[in-house]
Formats: sequence, structure tokens, C-alpha cells
Amino acid sequence: MNKKIDQQAADNIRALAVAMVEKANSGHPGGPMGGADFMHILYSEFFNYDPSDMTWPFRDRFFMDAGHLSTLMYAQYYLLGNYAKEDVANFRQWGSITPGHPEVDPARGIENTSGPLGQGHTMGVGAAIAAKFLQARFGDWMNHKVYGFISDGGIQEEISQGAGRIAGHLGLSNFIMFFDSNDIQLSTSTDEVTSEDTAMKYKAWGWNVVTIDGHNHDEIRQALTDANNETEKPTLIIGKTIMGKGCVAADGSMFEGYCELHGQPIGNTGADYAKTLLNLGADLENPFDIYGDVSEFYKNLIADKTAKAAEKKAEIAAWKQANEALGEKLDFFLSGELPELNFESIEHKPGIATRAASSNVLGYLAENVENMIVSSADLSNSDKTDGFLKKSSALQKGDFSGSFLQAGVAELTMACIANGIALHGGVIPVVATFFVFSDYMKPAIRLSGIQELGVKYVWTHDAFRVGEDGPTHQPVEQEAQIRLLEKLKNHSGKPSFLALRPADSTETAVAWKMALENKNTPSGLILSRQGIKDLAAQGDSRYSEALGAEKGGYLVKEVANPDVVLIANGSEVSTLVAAAEILESQEGLKVNIASIISEGVFRLQSKDYQNSVIPKNKPLFGLTAGLPVNLEGLVGENGHVFGLEHFGYSAPANVLDDKFGFTGEKVSKQVLEYLKTV
Repeated sequence: MNKKIDQQAADNIRALAVAMVEKANSGHPGGPMGGADFMHILYSEFFNYDPSDMTWPFRDRFFMDAGHLSTLMYAQYYLLGNYAKEDVANFRQWGSITPGHPEVDPARGIENTSGPLGQGHTMGVGAAIAAKFLQARFGDWMNHKVYGFISDGGIQEEISQGAGRIAGHLGLSNFIMFFDSNDIQLSTSTDEVTSEDTAMKYKAWGWNVVTIDGHNHDEIRQALTDANNETEKPTLIIGKTIMGKGCVAADGSMFEGYCELHGQPIGNTGADYAKTLLNLGADLENPFDIYGDVSEFYKNLIADKTAKAAEKKAEIAAWKQANEALGEKLDFFLSGELPELNFESIEHKPGIATRAASSNVLGYLAENVENMIVSSADLSNSDKTDGFLKKSSALQKGDFSGSFLQAGVAELTMACIANGIALHGGVIPVVATFFVFSDYMKPAIRLSGIQELGVKYVWTHDAFRVGEDGPTHQPVEQEAQIRLLEKLKNHSGKPSFLALRPADSTETAVAWKMALENKNTPSGLILSRQGIKDLAAQGDSRYSEALGAEKGGYLVKEVANPDVVLIANGSEVSTLVAAAEILESQEGLKVNIASIISEGVFRLQSKDYQNSVIPKNKPLFGLTAGLPVNLEGLVGENGHVFGLEHFGYSAPANVLDDKFGFTGEKVSKQVLEYLKTV
């Protein structure tokens, strides 16, 4: 312990944050200045990782919730050698690796993309769940910690209730969160928007809570020591800090704790940029320099961290040698590879709902994929994830031998936790709810896409055929929203989402195959509540034909030189089959039917393949239980889509089918009317 060097290091972090924001003329300097003491003590004395192997699976992890405090991370990691001087000097600039809000980059210590408040620490909860899950299977030597950093805004976001409740309920003693409580947010002081007792709230959820002076290094040190020794509960360290700690006005007086220091360069406030840097011990001519003594301290620290990691690696190597089979299984989990799976072997009763077919697949996966966590938002017996639960058990405080997370009614929290599980690695996350409630999940789905995470979303009750539950539960516009993500590219240049709406039980098995093999983008299975008539095989094997879904779309019914090509996905495909029977038997028409499970994947195929399924020189008719825009891109300007352009109503599903025109007979009439126009 060296009080002088500790203070210098914290002040160096403050000065770097100030300089980064000032040079960029954009950013949030005040919060990083308040959190600098905690960060330095955490990383210098408690945080276990290998500087020579940043993606080491058994490292401690730090999840930033307050993404606007990115300069706090960049400054700290610059001291640790993860960034170069020019990186911090180019904060928020084109092509820099120091964006305005942190973007996942484990090689430099950035474990998660954050920005939307509340999601960062919730992903940390997910990572802690993954760590407990793996520890239960491989031993207590797997004792790395997950740290979170949250601000007043993150505490206020509604998602914090879900994260706090679940972390406390599960007793995530490996999760330690620092609350940078400076009583200031972007536009007001916190007393203008809240009067809650945050400590009592977290205690009520089952957390260990301690309140400290966030600038007192001894108190930070003691709080982190106690948190690391806690074995029953997650820990919240409420650090009372000062916004803009160290800021000085032009007359030399202190200018700390003001709201205006939150979200703009301090030179635009009542603080003086030059005098603040001088107060913090910085060189005005070289504001991005690391102080001499601090540089020497951190060089020694990096060597020490590397040596301690080597000791831990030796311990793990000895364990693997003594537990060869378990060691091989652990390596397999961490590889992200899948075991050999035979989706064709999964049996389904005739005419079942695709949610029921998914349940059968999940039951098979429960017995064959050991590193999967499935979660449901209090709907497991309705979204049919209970097919997995029946062959596993729920995660519980003190017992993570199960594989099912009962998230309760918390769709956004559940999805964020899944992102955290995926970020941790070694575990495949699956989350499920009704499709209409995907609206509650969109912020997390978006971060799944941005971070390129292989989260599997299961959405059931996919259309107005939810029926009696009425318009609040009938997803009319949701498919259009989700399919937009198939058109949005991620930073790897690939579609940011894989949306799959299978047409029958066999296609559902193929959809699960596609989702599991899609490891670097999120996938969504959109499944029916009602039973669906199975599609007939054109040849010997319906499963072999359904593998055509792996190209995004294929012909489930094909004749030479068709008069019209009918296009749909999901349960509407079977409706088209019924319509085609009428058109062929009564009108003498030749009909092809295309099942397009994913337009995004279909568009990745060759033009020749796309044209073989949906020829541009033929009349094209699309049927969708959602907005017509779902299929308009596929039928083109000369085609026609019959869809739903209004909210649903409360009535039995078969009544709604008839009233809305979604029967084979009524669709056949729609096709005939369309053919009169071409």
C-alpha cells in the first residue's frame, strides 16, 4: 500500500478523462473523475487477470453499466498497457478504438458494449450466472469474480429491479457491484427525481450492502475485501463520490459536485481546464502522458498480475491432469462447438403447434447439450420450454446443477442476462416468452446484434391466432420489426439477426439446427400457438426437404411451369397448401408454394437459387398473418401480399381466421382476384 502512488494514479485517471473529453469536445468527464479512486484500487489490488492473455476464460470480469463513463475505463486500461497514448488522444474519433461508449473488446478489457443504462450490470449478472453454472460442474477452483459499475441513472432504470431481484434470489456471491453515488445525473440532481433508499432496496432483494466514502482508499479496500469473502449474497458497494472530483475554477477555488460537469468538456463549465489539470498533477503540454511514478508502479503491477495468473493456470493444469474427462468437457464447452446432434431423430405427433415441436426439440437438447441454460419469463408451460425443464431442473441459490432459469416476469432482464451468459462464454443461452412481449426485449435484442452474440430467442403465440386473449396479445407488427434486423448489418458485415418462422414440426427441428449453428449472431424462433397441418413430403423424406430452410427458403410444393407461386412462412404455408388444392382441383391452375423461413438468409443465396424458388417472371402471391411488408420485398412490385393491417380482436382462433380471410377457401379467392390483374 502506497497512499501517495494511489492518489497519483487516481488523479492521473482523472486528468486523462478530462483531457480526452476536452480534446474530443464531447463526452462525460465528471463521473470518471468521481469513480477514479475505486477503479485504481480495484485493478491494482483485487482484479485477477492475465495481462499476457486477456481472453483467459478464468479471468475476473468488469461490466460497465454507465457507458458514458467510457473514459474511466480507457484511462484505467491505458495505465495497464491495454491502450496506447494515441488511442486515448483519439477518443470518439473516426477509426479509433476508444468510442464514445465502450464496445465489446475483451482483448483490451472491454467485456461488454454498454450505453443504454441498466443493461451493462444486468449482463454482469448473466456472466455471474454462467460462472456459477460452470463452477457447479467443474469445481470450486473456478472462483473468478464478476464486477459491475453502475451510476445513479442505471439504478433508476427499471431493469435494475429485475437484475437486483434475480441476483439476490440466486445468491450470486461472485457478483460485486460498485454504485457510483454522486447524487448528480445529466440534467438534474438526483433529489429532484427520486427519494428511495437504495441500500434498503438492495437489502430487500437479498444483497449484502455497504456504504462507503468512494474517495477513501482504505474504505474501498475494506469493502472489496469483504465482498470477495462473501459466500451467500451479491454485494453492492455504495460509494458516495463527488461529481467532477478535482475540478478547479479560474480563480483557483474548487469547482466540484455540479450538474454541469456531467456531460460536457469542463472547459465549457465553471471549471478551468488548465488549472484542473495542474491541480491533478498533469503536464499541460502533455496531458495524455502517464505520470512517471504511476508508470513505474503499473509496470510492476502488470508483471505481478501475470505471475499470479501463471500460478492459477498451473493449478488449473494440475486439476485437468487429475480430471482428464472433466477437463476435456470444459475445453469443449469453452470452444463453442456443438456435440453431434440428430434433429431428424426427434419424433413429433402429427399436426402439432410449432411451439410443441420446439418443446420436443428442447427435450432432446436437454439430454444432449450439457452447457445450455434455458430461461422463460414465467411462461414455461405455455411457451413450452418446459420440454427442457422436465429433463433438467431450475437454478437455485446454492445449487447451480440445473440448467433452467426461472426469470419471472422480466423479459428485458432475462434477455440481458442471456447476453451476459453469452459474453462469459462456455454456456449457450436460450430465452423464451410470447412473441408480442418481444417488445419488452428489443433493447437487449439490439445489443445481442451489436455484440454479435449467439443468444437464442424463442417466441411463441406468433400471430392473431392467440385468439381470445385479444389485441394486446396478438403480435401483428412484431415480425416486421424483428425482420428489419435481418436487413441491418453488424460490424462484421453480416445480417445482425436470424429470424426463423417454421412452417411445421419438421421445419421447427431444422430451425433449431440453424439457430444452434448460428454462433455469432442472435437467432429468433417464431412459433405458433395453434396446431398446424404437417406439410407433405414431395419425395421420400420430409426432413431432407425441410433442410432447404437452411438456405432461407425452398419450395414445399413444386410443379413444372407454374401459373402462380404462393409465398409464406410459418402457419400460413399450410393455409397456402389448402388454397392450392382448391386452385388446382377447381380452377385447373398449376401452383408452386415457397416456404421462406428467413428472408435474410434467402437473400444471401445466389441469384439463380433465389429465382428458382421465386421466379420473377411468374405471378407471385404472398400470405402473412402480420403486416404485408413482411413479404413485399419477396413478391416485388408486380406481386401481391395479403396480410393483416389492423390490430386483432378477442375471439377463437378459427373464427378470426375466417373473419380475417385466412382460410384455404378465402385465400384461393384472393389469389384468383390477384391473377385477374396480371
